[in-house]
This record gives sequence, structure tokens and C-alpha cells, in this order.
Amino acid sequence: MKKNNHKSLFLKIGFLALVMVIWEALSLMHIWDDFIFPSPVNVIKDLVAGIGEGTYITAILISMKRIAIGFGLAMAGGVGLGLLLGRSKLAEDTIGTLVLGLQTLPSICWLPLALLWFGLNEKAIIFIIIIGSMLSISIATMSGIKNIHPLYLRAAQTFGAKGYKLYSKVIIPASIPSIITGLKQGWSFAWRSLMAGELLYISLGLGHILMMGRELNDINQVVSAMLIIMLIAMVIDRLIFSRLETMVYKRWGLAN
Repeated sequence: MKKNNHKSLFLKIGFLALVMVIWEALSLMHIWDDFIFPSPVNVIKDLVAGIGEGTYITAILISMKRIAIGFGLAMAGGVGLGLLLGRSKLAEDTIGTLVLGLQTLPSICWLPLALLWFGLNEKAIIFIIIIGSMLSISIATMSGIKNIHPLYLRAAQTFGAKGYKLYSKVIIPASIPSIITGLKQGWSFAWRSLMAGELLYISLGLGHILMMGRELNDINQVVSAMLIIMLIAMVIDRLIFSRLETMVYKRWGLAN
């Protein structure tokens, strides 16, 4: 197992190194102007300079604070709504239909509404994060509850479990794998929603750094910000959600 992990790691590192070599080779050929196609060396220099000056660190901290607030609220709201939709036929036929319809809207579509309701401020961005991720979490939670084997529910009810006990001892534990999958999906939606919100007005986050690069015609800053955004999303996905998902799947006997 360890051998396979090491092989996979070396393969990824080797592939990234190859991408960097091809990237540098293309930039040295000067097929495109430097302000359109930057070299990796210049991007790394920009990254080092931005980190040294504290610009990127400040932007990361501001963006992470927003995502923590927005995604935290989305998790609470999404799981709660999913529990309701999964157990109530009336809620599924009414609110569930609305949730499914709203889920089809891209996060960026919520921005004009958020600006009208909250104005150009933090609340508008956090609202977009919440609405962009909460619905997917609620749908995943609902699916998890509806896929619980009816025998588990009947057995628990036969032994007198109902109300809070039924939820805490049977329904929630049995639907945890689906909830974790929903949280992982919700995280990616939340991160994209955050960037969409930060791109559109001065907010000092990573999205704003990206937009400033475009306005200053600084391709190195644009690519640097893109790399940071991608790296943070991958690190959080790997370190938190993928590990949590693997742990839960092993605990539930669902891992291969």
C-alpha cells in the first residue's frame, strides 16, 4: 500500500515537473507576448514577492475568514434542511421542489440579488457562499436519508426509538456517508461562490487580487492568484474532506 502511495506521489510530482518544463519552454520560444503568456519563473518571482510583502497572505486570510463563516452557516442550514426534506413528504413536495430548482442556478446569478439586498459589503459575499453551497448539501443529506434501508428504521421503531432518538441513533449515523459527500461538493461550490463574489468589487480577498492583476495588465499576478486559489482548494479538499470521506467509508465498511 505504501509502495503504491509513493509511486502515485512520484508520478504526480513528475507530471507537474514536466508541465513546468513545457510551460517554460513555450515561454522561451516567445510564441506569444510576455503580457499574454508569462513564464513560470516570473510567476514564481511574483508569488515570492507578494508573499514577502504580505499582499497574498492578507488576501488569503480575508478569503479564508469569509469562507469559514459562509460555509459554516451553509453546513448547518444544508444539513438541517436535508433532514427535513428527507423525512417529510410534504416538505419534499413543496420546499424540495424549490430547492431543486434553485440548485440549478449558478452562484453568479445570485450576485445581483445579493447586491440589491445587502449592498456592496461582506454580507453580500457571505450570502452568495451560503446559497451557493447550502442547497447541494441539503440535497445530498436528503438523498442519504431516503437511501436508508427501511429495515433499520422499522427495527429502531420496534425497539421504541422515535423523535430525537431515532434521528441521533439511526437516521443521522446511517446518512453520514452521503452528508460527507455533500459537504465535499458544497465546499467546492462555496469556494467558487466566494471567488465570484470577490471578483466583482473591492474586497481585498484573493478574487480582488485576481481582478487587480487584470486591471493592471499584470499576467504574473493573475496566474499567481489563480495558482493560490487552486492550491488552497486542493489542500483543503485533500486534508479535510477526502480524509474524512475515507475515514467514514472505512468505518461504515464501504471502502474497497
